[in-house]
Amino acid sequence: MSKRSKLLILFLALILLIEIGVVIVTKTNIFGKKATKLELTEGVTVVPTMNDTITTDSNWCGTFQLVWNDMKNELVKKDVIFNPQLEMVENLNKEDFNESMISEDYYFKIYGLKTLELKDKIEKGIKEKFNQTSDILDKFSWEEEDLDNPNNPDSRRYFFYTMLYRKFEFLEEFAKLDNDKFGNKYENVKYFGIDKNTKSSVGDQIEVLYYNSKDDFALLINTNTNDEVIFYKNPIGKTFNEIYENMLKEADEYEGNEFFDNIDEFKAPNLNFNEIREYTELAGKEFYTADNNTAKIEKAVQSINFSLDEKGGEIKSEGGIDVSYDSAEKPEEENTPRYFYVDDTFAIFLREKGKSKPYFAGRIDDITKYQ
Repeated sequence: MSKRSKLLILFLALILLIEIGVVIVTKTNIFGKKATKLELTEGVTVVPTMNDTITTDSNWCGTFQLVWNDMKNELVKKDVIFNPQLEMVENLNKEDFNESMISEDYYFKIYGLKTLELKDKIEKGIKEKFNQTSDILDKFSWEEEDLDNPNNPDSRRYFFYTMLYRKFEFLEEFAKLDNDKFGNKYENVKYFGIDKNTKSSVGDQIEVLYYNSKDDFALLINTNTNDEVIFYKNPIGKTFNEIYENMLKEADEYEGNEFFDNIDEFKAPNLNFNEIREYTELAGKEFYTADNNTAKIEKAVQSINFSLDEKGGEIKSEGGIDVSYDSAEKPEEENTPRYFYVDDTFAIFLREKGKSKPYFAGRIDDITKYQ
């Protein structure tokens, strides 16, 4: 073999090794412990309050309301009024969700002058409390010109931040069920639940809120923490508050069997979505504080990342508001089987045991957006 042939073979072998190396690195990034972040889920709407009108696939979490409450009560000190006023802002001003409705263990919250020191406090705080990193902090500008300038006391910059994080397991693991249909449109959907072959103790963690038929029911699943998972099939209502109140009314009037019996069956779809909403409707509009100074929301962002399967679930949600504040300008029961199949449009709520309001709500129509 000639020297030229040997060099060619060596060169081709080197190229092959490089290609293999690239494949290994790529697979490690995807399948290893340091996996890349979830891609954003398309076609799902995040609403800021449970009073906002929803249509189809929508989600809500209390994080944005908590940062709004802090901005309103600590900086503005009155209702936020835009001109013209937005219905979203009117709903946020109601403070329909607040700290009394959730335990401090569930969230990390901080606000103050927008500085790199505050950003560092946020990153350290969520790491220490939840061992988490932020998905939204870097969506805000932390360049010097967008930070608070202590040399200009008439024009300040504030930042409000909240993270909610929960991870829970069911008391007993549900069975992985065969893939099945969801509604009349979607096939090959992943499910977990209880069938005739599942041991009876798995059903003991389920409480029947009410059951009118296989297309009209609600049930609650207890977990190893204070978190409760609620499924409500074919929900009625134009807002999450209406849906939740209608469900509670049905449950209150229900006189049937509230226990999940051995002959009952249950299935629910696996869920997995990641949403980030920038509230562009709020950005750039000036409003006035109680002391008649000018304030403006520079940027407002919320994220919701949620997953649920046969073992349990995990939710991480963040809210952040960047606000400029200018004081220089001063203007103006039966013994028959029941089939709890969550296999069509449904609502899901996460609620802390003993609390009146959920901290997360979702309406699912197109299941393909969630798997």
